[in-house]
Amino acid sequence: MSDDVATGPEARACLTLVLAAGEGKRMRSALPKVLHHVAGQAMLAHVLDAAPRQADDEIAVIVGPDRADVAAAAQAKHPGVRIFTQTERRGTAHAVLAARAALEAAKGDVIIAYGDMPLILPETLARLKARRAQGAAVVVLGFHAADPTGYGRLLHKDGRLAAIREERDASPQERAVTLCNSGLVAFDGAVVLALLDAIGNANSQGEFYLTDAVEIACARGLVCDVVLADEAEVRGVNDRVQLAEAEALMQERLRRAAMLAGATLVDPASVHLSFDTKIGFDVIIEPQVFIGPGVSIETGAVIHASSNLEGVKVGPGANVGPFARLRPGAVLEQGAKVGNFVEIKAARIGAGAKVSHLSYIGDADIGAEANIGAGVITCNYDGFLKYRTIVGAGAFVGSNSALVAPVSIGAGAYVGSGSVITKDVSADALALERNQQLEKPGWAQSFRARRLAMKAKGRS
Repeated sequence: MSDDVATGPEARACLTLVLAAGEGKRMRSALPKVLHHVAGQAMLAHVLDAAPRQADDEIAVIVGPDRADVAAAAQAKHPGVRIFTQTERRGTAHAVLAARAALEAAKGDVIIAYGDMPLILPETLARLKARRAQGAAVVVLGFHAADPTGYGRLLHKDGRLAAIREERDASPQERAVTLCNSGLVAFDGAVVLALLDAIGNANSQGEFYLTDAVEIACARGLVCDVVLADEAEVRGVNDRVQLAEAEALMQERLRRAAMLAGATLVDPASVHLSFDTKIGFDVIIEPQVFIGPGVSIETGAVIHASSNLEGVKVGPGANVGPFARLRPGAVLEQGAKVGNFVEIKAARIGAGAKVSHLSYIGDADIGAEANIGAGVITCNYDGFLKYRTIVGAGAFVGSNSALVAPVSIGAGAYVGSGSVITKDVSADALALERNQQLEKPGWAQSFRARRLAMKAKGRS
């Protein structure tokens, strides 16, 4: 059994076959199991990200019948992925044989992975590949289980992997073994087809189980070995409970990486990150922050409590929240401030600009050092099309103003509070749009007297 193996780049090409044909009935969902998300992307996509991707490496995904959605998701993640269909479900080896054309063309190693194991790491698959380069024809990814119940056991003889025994077929002595099969395995591409075909010929029930490959390989004098992984990493997902457990483990991994890279998470357990979140050093993230996919936060920025970000670029030293929502397309430049109860969508907030309170800024460009007052909104949608608002550098937009796009506020201009701006404002000008204030002395007293009299007469 080998654990510490070289992980450097290998000359051999690699074919990674990802089995994504499982129905996932226990998910109780119209969505295929492997398309359920962990940390903002489909489980299948996580596995594809882990696959070796050197110049000559290939990836194939094996899907069930009528699963064009799974195929599309795989090709969207990696356009070069080849898709094969397993029309009948007759075991894991049978699923792999659905990609016979890819196996016949394989020039080096073949790695079998599963689309419902989102926590698998690239380094682990690289270790499988590296152990293969040391001469083993079959390398199984194993783990020591705290509770091995239900798992296939990895059995050794004379220091070598000799068999994988399913629990239902295991003896009491074999069931005491805690070294278990994760399901992931690497093959020598030169022998993989012969081993898989032998599995089918050896099984009288016509079922093909990948685990049988080990005994067949050993009987042919081929070396089989094991590479170890942590139990948490090889956890599969079959229901919503396990999906939540995988999410928790992934979040723990992402938070740890962010903190080790120099970010401060004030209450790590309350911060949600995504698979592609990029966080610079000296970033501070306060409690109850949700970060969806496509977010980058640069050095020295602060994300205050209870903020929600997705598809956003936060520049150096920018300040967000608390209770801010940044939607896709929002860009905050250096030192920009987006305050409490502010929503930004598809808008650029220039360096040092401030949108401090209770505002909606959508489809807009806010210039450097501009100030957007409380309650300001950009009216960017007419029910059919969206339009852009431009606010120049150093401009000041007073509270409770509405900027009706398309409209431009010049650099250094002022917009008086409560204005509805429908025309462009030139640089350094003052724009006001208000009706004349009307006051009627004594009106309120008279109004109350009339209404009290009506109420006394029984009128509502």
